[in-house]
Amino acid sequence: MKTTEHIIKAVEPGSIAEELEVEAGDVLLAINNQEIEDVFDYRCMILEEYLEVLIRKADGEEWLLEVDKDEDEDLGLEFETDLMSDYRSCTNKCIFCFIDQMPKGMRETLYFKDDDSRLSFMQGNYITLTNMKDKDIDRIIRLKLAPINISVQTTNPELRCKMLNNRFAGEKLNYLQKLYENGIEMNGQIVCCKGVNDGAELKRSIEDLMQYLPFMRSVSVVPAGITKYREGLYPLELFSKEEAEEIIDLIESYQQKCFEEYGLHFIHASDEWYIIAGREFPQEETYDDYIQLENGVGMMRLLRTEFTEAMEQLKQSEKYAELKEQLHRTITVATGRLAAPLLTELAGELMDEFTGLQINVVPIRNDFFGETITVSGLITGQDLIKQLKEKKESGMELGDVMIPSNMLRTGELVFLDDVTTAEAEAALDVKIIINGPKGKDFVEAVLNPKYRDGRDNGNFVYIKAYDR
Repeated sequence: MKTTEHIIKAVEPGSIAEELEVEAGDVLLAINNQEIEDVFDYRCMILEEYLEVLIRKADGEEWLLEVDKDEDEDLGLEFETDLMSDYRSCTNKCIFCFIDQMPKGMRETLYFKDDDSRLSFMQGNYITLTNMKDKDIDRIIRLKLAPINISVQTTNPELRCKMLNNRFAGEKLNYLQKLYENGIEMNGQIVCCKGVNDGAELKRSIEDLMQYLPFMRSVSVVPAGITKYREGLYPLELFSKEEAEEIIDLIESYQQKCFEEYGLHFIHASDEWYIIAGREFPQEETYDDYIQLENGVGMMRLLRTEFTEAMEQLKQSEKYAELKEQLHRTITVATGRLAAPLLTELAGELMDEFTGLQINVVPIRNDFFGETITVSGLITGQDLIKQLKEKKESGMELGDVMIPSNMLRTGELVFLDDVTTAEAEAALDVKIIINGPKGKDFVEAVLNPKYRDGRDNGNFVYIKAYDR
């Protein structure tokens, strides 16, 4: 029998595996005489109440272990990778790929382009389907894995081949029909490139994708991010205010139709379009429970809603009167240019409420990637330090400096350029506060001098090909 080997990294104390004397360094070969491709096979197999688990020990001896257990009982094994296999890399060279627009000399892991369907289910990543085969789709259907998040870009097969620089990209769109026919829930994404897949092409894509409702639950439209490192790449341009307005109008023209028929607004414009167009963000109900939040759809509206709710709750609390009387604090909120207008508005409301509070909102210009990159998650430590130093030298009292958690590497106190928060604190002679992503986090971080680290609520940066 062909087997794929999975090295066991650790065994949970008190688990079934420990009782059977399985140890770290042992190798899992098979369960019930079946090959284990990855974590999805493994999780599905161990649901059985009777298992025959084939293990190879460090001395090469193979043990066949019989296990009787409850259906929901785990074996207690931890493997070297979450997937129990290698990550699948991207086979495309998309004209808008953010990773192709990064400077040289950064961490090697930042240049890895993943396009792995399993990360779609585990982490919500969007995939192009181009490195998938029929057997991969059949497996998703068989295991009922959902939702699957798909980077569509366009439903025009020829144009999709051009945009992804992959001759198979167009035909892979046929997988959408197969997933739809088998009731697999999907979400879609369109990275909009000026003069390429906007206008009539965007209209076509929206109408084509509407045919997959209700299993295609949502589609977000986001503008392509453009850094200053585009030499030799496809010429892309920024969208103007008028062009952003046209895209919003097109999207909103389909939302009511979809909602009336399916109870979903379905097609969503990311917040950036509304900021470029200078328009108010849609009302909360338009976002369908914020189904596309990770793509920047509704983040500003949700932050505003959560902030308002947190303030209402605070005003009803016992500590409110004491705070109004005793709070005296200066704090600098460092953020990306995209969120700065809303945060300035929220800071103003807080200062109106608490007269002893001074909040400086400083939008950090992205010199590292270029001024066209406006999200906080792509701000580097060096840009933060340089520009806050300039503010300090010009006479601004910084106080404590608050940054959003998505400026930092996942689970670490390190910026994208490997500058640590400790180094930033030393360079600026300040205390850095890490703010969680919710409106309540913002209120708490500003009003509570003891607040230090909101990363446990975190919304950490994960560089994708469409990040802006």
